[in-house]
This record gives sequence, C-alpha cells and structure tokens, in this order.
Amino acid sequence: MSQNIGKVVQVIGSTLDAEFKEGQLPEIYNALILEIDVMGEKRRIVTEVQQHLGGNRIRAVALASTDGIKRGANIVDTGAPISVPVVMLH
Repeated sequence: MSQNIGKVVQVIGSTLDAEFKEGQLPEIYNALILEIDVMGEKRRIVTEVQQHLGGNRIRAVALASTDGIKRGANIVDTGAPISVPVVMLH
C-alpha cells in the first residue's frame, strides 16, 4: 500500500490547508504528519483533519507550532486518527 501524500498550500496560525490527489482526501479526524527542518533540526509535526474544503483540499489543526512549515511541504495521511499509548498500572 502506498502512502497518501499531499502538499501544504497555506498556513494560517495553528491551522494549515493541504491538497491531495483526486479521490485520496483524508477522512475527518485523520492524523497527518509533516517532517520539516528548522535551523538544522528535524521536527515532526502532527496535525488533525478538521474540514474538507473542496477542490481536493483539507484544513487541519496542528498540535505543535507551525513555525517553519512552508507551502509545498509534503504532508502524509496516516489513515487513522491520532492515538496515544495507554499504560495500565496495577
């Protein structure tokens, strides 16, 4: 299975818009991941799809600062919602 990769088209504060290929729009609440380079440091930013905008575009909310995200950056659809590990204590 190949990855569903889109491109960032706009960054507005803590939200961003991304465009995907026809028929490959991520589902609402899917986690999307960006890997960017900020001053020589690699950063991984997780976002969550909040809205389908039409024209093969989505709007997502970032869970970290969007500083350093540029238009044209690759963004990968994980195909699943955001999840966190749960540790059971006895």
